[in-house]
Amino acid sequence: MNPFAPFEVARSYLGKIRTLRDDIRTERQIRALPPSIRKDIGWPDAFVRRNSAARR
Repeated sequence: MNPFAPFEVARSYLGKIRTLRDDIRTERQIRALPPSIRKDIGWPDAFVRRNSAARR
């Protein structure tokens, strides 16, 4: 067995946590924008489509 395997598992787990936190932070920042700008960038439609495709 690889002696570094536990570190790989921990690094993978921490990477997933970092990604989730980044997604939450981005969503919070976009929701803080005025509705007209959110509409111009396609929010929330693009977000909903991306999340529904990822869950398949």
